[in-house]
Amino acid sequence: MLEWISNYGLFLAKGLTVAFLFAMVVMVLSRARREGGPGLETGHLQVEMLNDRYRAEADALRSLVWDDAAWKVERKTRKAQAKAERKQTGADGEGVGKPRVFVLQFHGDLAATAVTHLRHEISALLAVAEAGRDEVVVLLESPGGMVHGYGLAASQLVRIRDAGLRLTVCVDKVAASGGYLMACIADQLLAAPFAIIGSIGVVAQIPNIHRLLKKNDIDIELMTAGEYKRTLTMLGENTEAGRRKFQQDLEDTHVLFKDFVQQWRPQVDLAEVGTGEHWYGRQAIDLQLVDELRTSDDYLRARAGTASLFALHWRTRKTVAQRLGLAAEEASDRLLMRWWQRGLNGPRF
Repeated sequence: MLEWISNYGLFLAKGLTVAFLFAMVVMVLSRARREGGPGLETGHLQVEMLNDRYRAEADALRSLVWDDAAWKVERKTRKAQAKAERKQTGADGEGVGKPRVFVLQFHGDLAATAVTHLRHEISALLAVAEAGRDEVVVLLESPGGMVHGYGLAASQLVRIRDAGLRLTVCVDKVAASGGYLMACIADQLLAAPFAIIGSIGVVAQIPNIHRLLKKNDIDIELMTAGEYKRTLTMLGENTEAGRRKFQQDLEDTHVLFKDFVQQWRPQVDLAEVGTGEHWYGRQAIDLQLVDELRTSDDYLRARAGTASLFALHWRTRKTVAQRLGLAAEEASDRLLMRWWQRGLNGPRF
């Protein structure tokens, strides 16, 4: 039995060592990927007309199932619509015309690195969008992550509201924690029936191997200036005072989170939903966390009938080191996302 425990302890130590080394590699590669800082990043804006894409997709099927007579009617209808639009805008291009919808995608990782692209896309659309006429739709997917990263991402969406543009956020899969911090800013928040919504809470987890180091006669020297410069550590011995301070910091952040949600969704009962729990879309609508049960596909294709839809994508050229960093970071994010999902209470598919 003692031999088994010893072997298990050795195996566990090796596993922790490998995990630590992997995390260090990810950090180094991620740092290389972000060299120069987000404010200095160069790239270009790619714009796609979604109306054309939707029409091409439908035409591909129509060409197989419609007869010639049906196609003739469709072409005549389109010509009439185009003529009416030209008449509305005027021969010189002036006039009211169709409203415009600018579509953005935000796929959030733990560090909210997608905010680098989001800020460029929003800056570009704010230069041309018209208040009271145009709309911004954000396709949001994120389980949350670092407070400062998602705080900045949320601030980018606030820029849209401050400019007088209508903001719609669509959640097809998950907008939890930092993801919901962003989503709650919307004028209109749509969610799929089984999208994960909420998790208005704050969490922090720090492993501590001080006893293992002490058992092996390994000392760690940690020197700080300032009583609370370091509260909890991974290697040193943690104190009750440090734990209390760390917990207080979490509570303060939670208050800021709830205040932010209350500011943008005053109809929500924070005493009921600010518990860190998550809900599916069908439950979230009853709690007024979302406004409507609807997928992004359904909403965008419906808007395409009355508006011009433009999908914006900020593209950058990455070095080999940056690509390696991106691949490693995405792999670690997928692993952590899997652990997070396994930790959810209740039934899961």
